[in-house]
Amino acid sequence: MRKLIILLAMASLTFTACSSDGSGPAGPTSPAACSIDGQKTYVLDALYYWYLWNDLLPANINIADYATPEELVTQVTQTYGPQKPGGGPLDRFSSVGSLAADQQFFGEGKFEGFGFRFNFVNFLPPFQILGTFADSPAGASALARGQTVITLNGRTPEAIQAAEGISAFFDNTDTVTFVVEDLQGIELPPIEITKGIVTIDPVPQWRVIEMGAGNPPVGYMELSTFVSTADPKFETVFSNFIAAGVEDVIIDMRYNGGGLVSTANLLGNYLGGFANDGQIFSNTEFNADRAAANNSIDYISRLGSSIDINRLIVVASRGTASASELVINGLDPFVNGGVYIVGDNTFGKPVGQVGLEFCDKILRPTSFKKSNAAGFGDYFDGLPVDCTAPDDINFAVGADDDPNVVAALSFVNGAGCPVVAAPGGQQKAATVFDELRPDLTGPPEREFAGAY
Repeated sequence: MRKLIILLAMASLTFTACSSDGSGPAGPTSPAACSIDGQKTYVLDALYYWYLWNDLLPANINIADYATPEELVTQVTQTYGPQKPGGGPLDRFSSVGSLAADQQFFGEGKFEGFGFRFNFVNFLPPFQILGTFADSPAGASALARGQTVITLNGRTPEAIQAAEGISAFFDNTDTVTFVVEDLQGIELPPIEITKGIVTIDPVPQWRVIEMGAGNPPVGYMELSTFVSTADPKFETVFSNFIAAGVEDVIIDMRYNGGGLVSTANLLGNYLGGFANDGQIFSNTEFNADRAAANNSIDYISRLGSSIDINRLIVVASRGTASASELVINGLDPFVNGGVYIVGDNTFGKPVGQVGLEFCDKILRPTSFKKSNAAGFGDYFDGLPVDCTAPDDINFAVGADDDPNVVAALSFVNGAGCPVVAAPGGQQKAATVFDELRPDLTGPPEREFAGAY
């Protein structure tokens, strides 16, 4: 399983990525017979109906030019969809994927894989481990944050990338022997890991940081993805923040590529609902033909544990995307003390997909764009960082000496952006998405963070 995307179950119609909770019109009927041609016809009809930039699609697309529905949606949207000013497709998100795999991920927060995150900048050394998921094959092994990968099954990462590609290698390999060096450059004994079920903890850590000298404490929460299993954890975290007298909150989303919009909305309620009950969190806009569906507005709602927040500081990277950006942008007009980004610019994905079930698959064409209460939603280049700080793998994520936490607390103390030294001897972990995975043909929520 590789394709992970935001999934909101709504019978045969689901909304994905920076998504909406409104159903809108049903669109084309799924094929009665699941022949390849039937599937391709359905996918093409759905693109004409739902695609955000359907006015760019030519009327004479021939399904015979594409071998599979997966190839059709990728090639059509990337060839005829909008292009970046510097070249290359703007839409890298439209896809066809496995329905069962998505349901497993969003229903249980699980996927099949090894359970680690990596950094591979420009496909050049070093290929580094950013961390492992605790409940995973990699988490039970000696693989750890800060290690540099020398070989995978006896091959260098560079050789693999030049051949089939890193992503294809991990997709198609069930057991991998890692040879790694630790932070001191010492080569460790080979580590053999076999694919299994990875269970993602969406909130791997949270704590209250005492500031001393009579200052209110600061709440810190790492949020790895927006899945429904995060929802009950929010209540625990924010009720404890309130009990401790927290006024400023740090949300660490440096490896968060997105997730359920319902969970993003819920986080917005906890962070903004105390003072902004009933305010607009986000607006949704479809293509001109689907304008009747432009009635989906998500509002901020006050909850029992909504915090009276002063400042929100978000730790971000170029892998911070989709629902993560939705929270930042949606709260920006309302947090009196300001919303600040430390680390790096975010990825830039103010659009989302509807999810259309057919046969044993799900089609997700990019179908709508999102904006906040001020009408702002044009951040395809990412939301800009307020304070640049390195994701230095010499430090544990969220530790007191983590450069991103140092920068965030500097804002809380009113000292602004500190001068933080670049990582000593290590590559910066934040990776531009197009550099990370230029062969991407499916949803990027997991790939943004380099997770396998």
